[in-house]
Amino acid sequence: MHILGGQAVQVSRLRREVDKFPSIAMTFLAIDPVLPESLREVRFIRTILRFILYLPQIIAAIPRCEVLHVFSAGYTSYSLWTLPALLIGRLTGKKVILNYHDGQGEDHLRRSRFARESFRLADVIITPSNFLVDVFKKFSITAYPILNCIDTSHFPFRERGPLQPVFMTNRILEPLYNVECLLRAFARIQKRIPEATLTIAHDGPSKAGLEQYARDLGLQNTKFIGRVPHERVHQLYNDAEIYLTTPNIDNMPVSILECFATGLPIIATRAGGIPYVATHEKNALLVGINDDAAVAEAAFRLLDDPALVKRLTADGREEALKYNPIPVGKNWVALYHRLMGRPTT
Repeated sequence: MHILGGQAVQVSRLRREVDKFPSIAMTFLAIDPVLPESLREVRFIRTILRFILYLPQIIAAIPRCEVLHVFSAGYTSYSLWTLPALLIGRLTGKKVILNYHDGQGEDHLRRSRFARESFRLADVIITPSNFLVDVFKKFSITAYPILNCIDTSHFPFRERGPLQPVFMTNRILEPLYNVECLLRAFARIQKRIPEATLTIAHDGPSKAGLEQYARDLGLQNTKFIGRVPHERVHQLYNDAEIYLTTPNIDNMPVSILECFATGLPIIATRAGGIPYVATHEKNALLVGINDDAAVAEAAFRLLDDPALVKRLTADGREEALKYNPIPVGKNWVALYHRLMGRPTT
């Protein structure tokens, strides 16, 4: 999509790496064609119009390609945007990669036999984490991991001394990320530390409701700052002292990798694929889903224990280096070459 989100960021990083290989020419087609501003916020109508615009664009684009790399979420998004690409790719004899990234994959596949069967239209299924590889095994679907990546040169590391109570989060504001839990945790923190601050970056359908919820909780020093251009996100991390994320469902949040790179200590719920990326007491503090009391207690631990912060962030920095975009890009190019029947070296 054109929207600023984790997979949009991953696409831009992938394209930069693939452009280094003269054997590959990559074009990009967004699933959300730009509409007149007056129609962008009209639900249902905007979806219908985007689909009407998207379908002929993808019909025209696919015949010019040898390999179709389809980024996919689940549920309705899968049916509207992914399935047409899979069908047209198969009908035109193209090699098709289904690059599925939705942390709700298990529920999606359990609910939809049609989705399970239509996965077979792809020549290969790739996920950005081993979490989804394990999920798909439950449905006898074979998938392979090519991990998300992060260019650590864009996220300078800052070693933090005794922490100040400066908190932030940076996730799309929608129900599955359960920002309400985070706000309740911050209310607990502010009862003990009234001067604590919280910055909530990003946008989403839940923004207005979350702003009201923050007012209902009586939160002070809490800012909803909306979307931040990706080139400025590193400054958000640099200005903060503790990162909070409390999703109920997740796959492989890129924001955690960015926190690792910048030395920002992390408190997160054990949702979906998060424990595949972050390890409790090693490079993050993980708590139960929807447990705002545990989030607050973890925050107090970090504020009171500089040695713990130093240990977690040092390991996080090492972990971030595993997601270097250069080998990730090479893995994708090798897959493209293999599907085209060309040498991979």
